Amino acid sequence: MPLPAPLDHADAVVFDAYGTLLDVHSAVQRHAAAIGPDAARLSETWRQKQLEYSWVLSLCGHYAPFWTLTERALDHALARHPGVDPAIRPDLLDAYRTLDAYPEVPGTLDALRRAGLTTAILSNGDTAMLAAAVTAADLAERLDAVLSVDPAGTFKTAPRAYDLAPDRLGVPRERIVFLSSNRWDIAGAAAYGFAPVWVNRTDQPDEYPDLEPVRVIRSLDGLLA
Repeated sequence: MPLPAPLDHADAVVFDAYGTLLDVHSAVQRHAAAIGPDAARLSETWRQKQLEYSWVLSLCGHYAPFWTLTERALDHALARHPGVDPAIRPDLLDAYRTLDAYPEVPGTLDALRRAGLTTAILSNGDTAMLAAAVTAADLAERLDAVLSVDPAGTFKTAPRAYDLAPDRLGVPRERIVFLSSNRWDIAGAAAYGFAPVWVNRTDQPDEYPDLEPVRVIRSLDGLLA
């Protein structure tokens, strides 16, 4: 059975990890009762600052491991939401190391590999945190490679970060389908020359009209539909 576009012209399917395969809000959700009414706002602030720090460092020509940024972002979020007991910090960091995968992820990865496609992660996450997350979510045997931006010394959307996928997989960029739930990451992938598919899980409005995805889906199982 032929694969749907853009998979029909692909040799590899590369995924962003955090927010695409792994639910970044599941760490706070596990401890929502202890956190109290600010749980959702805390989680949003944590994620927003984690990403913001990666962009600022990249633009400044600096780099720090993504786990360091994750810790700093949580500290900022706790300071912004003083109603949350800061003693919850170690529990939240432990939970972030083992985030929940979205329910359709294992089946989608299995189906892609049965179709003969290489599957990989390309993530801002550093090597250690990715290894812990992939193992906890039982995804290790479903992926041919787990690529951290660490060797590039910069974060997405820098082209040097995206270079890691074709270089490590031995696949030309135009034969790689790249999936992310982050519209900014899709813009970067489009500029780089991947075939980007936006996983718009929460029905966000579109952005970056000059750097468009080739397809928009609501969850990963839509990729094979």
